[in-house]
Amino acid sequence: MNNDKATVLLNGKAVSVARGATLSAVIGLDVPCGGHGRCGKCKVIATGSLSPVSDTERAHLTEQELKDNVRLACHTVVLGDCTVAAYQEVKAPNIVIGDADFTRPDSPVFGRFAVALDIGTTTLAARLYAPAGEVLATCGRLNPQGRFGADVISRIEASMNGSTKLLSDLICTAVDDMVQELAAACGIDAAEIDALCITGNTAMLYLLTARDPTALSRAPFVADRLFGEQIAAEVIGLSALAPDTPVLLPPCISAFVGADTVCALLSTSLCEGPESALMVDIGTNGEIALWHKDKLTVCSTAAGPAFEGAGISMGMRGELGAIDRVNLYGDKLIAHVIGEVPPKGICGSGLIDAVACLLELELVDETGYMEHEQEIIAGPVRLSAEDIRMLQLAKSAICAGVTTALKLENITPEQLKSIFVAGGFGRYLSPESAARIGLLPRVLCKKMKTVGNAALDGAAMLLLRRDALAKAQRLAKSATVLELSTSAAFADHYMSGMLLEER
Repeated sequence: MNNDKATVLLNGKAVSVARGATLSAVIGLDVPCGGHGRCGKCKVIATGSLSPVSDTERAHLTEQELKDNVRLACHTVVLGDCTVAAYQEVKAPNIVIGDADFTRPDSPVFGRFAVALDIGTTTLAARLYAPAGEVLATCGRLNPQGRFGADVISRIEASMNGSTKLLSDLICTAVDDMVQELAAACGIDAAEIDALCITGNTAMLYLLTARDPTALSRAPFVADRLFGEQIAAEVIGLSALAPDTPVLLPPCISAFVGADTVCALLSTSLCEGPESALMVDIGTNGEIALWHKDKLTVCSTAAGPAFEGAGISMGMRGELGAIDRVNLYGDKLIAHVIGEVPPKGICGSGLIDAVACLLELELVDETGYMEHEQEIIAGPVRLSAEDIRMLQLAKSAICAGVTTALKLENITPEQLKSIFVAGGFGRYLSPESAARIGLLPRVLCKKMKTVGNAALDGAAMLLLRRDALAKAQRLAKSATVLELSTSAAFADHYMSGMLLEER
């Protein structure tokens, strides 16, 4: 008998695990707060030889939940044989994959089939292409690294604490599964796919390739690998493709402005016209790119996971049961729920709408102050003062980044021809609500163009247009990086950006 092992009966299936492991690690649950016990979203029902209920758990669990053996998986340690049941598997959110169809590809870099794949911090999205440019199949899923936290910082910390290989294995397994799913959808063998382009932010590419991310974790935050290279599938650790299948990893610009931004710049053609324009990817990591007078300025700001629903008391991803839109009808809040079912929580777009409505009703003021402890949005879904605070922090990061970049280049919002809002969140963002809470200046919201998963579109261009890689490399090398972490102007704009008021 191995005293270092214990048996966990997981939904009726016996699993042998190491004593001392947390239930979140055993189950593979996402832990949006990185396992620090701040979000309380990893509840499971567990009995047996487990660590005592901690003070952190008691802060998130009701007396009835404690009586019903509900535990926080991230704070419950396996001491011996135990049983875990009735935890809810996370359903895939509305992942923006799009259907970009390049009907006029120019000298594709593949002969039979190719896959473009975007590794987002929260979600993965992929498309299978034929040489003529048509999309043959698409698929998407959650990033399995979410069990280590909702943001890249949590995952970098996990990698530096010994989980580098596990983080890489998780994403490689997911990529293999997606490749096989795409191939099966078209009735082909995955080995027939002769090219793969994987884009993502710099940290995601580090974790994919099992590279030590220490350089990304401390000043001066200079990446020691910026990719822009082609690697054989077997070298990365992918097994669904033929071992020598070329995998293109597009170039990154800096430690916090990655290949996903470069690909989005490609697909939006931001830098190919004379007009000044802005691109913003609003998400956990907010990337901003400004094109003005033939100069490209880029920056990245850590908005945190509020836009993804994490860190909000009743927040959730954009999935079944999430409030995704809120409008006013007189003095009443009218909420739309994904799937037309009773509401379970609220996602990022719904959060911004809800706060905009509460401002109109004067139930929240511009400082974020709420007269009541909570405000009901719909059914059981409520927002607290702390939720408002989390949104303020996230929106201020984006607002301050945009303002700092514009002022540095001595340009006003009025002078911009257009603003491209990229990413899945941007697709559902209400321009009116964004303006009302001060996320973006109102004049920019009127010029807003949502471009969906522009990073994935750019990855497809790298496969379908042979000259696209040279363009991507030029963009990456020519960009001027604005370091917001050391910018006094950004700090000032961040403080003023906390106010929920129009700009």
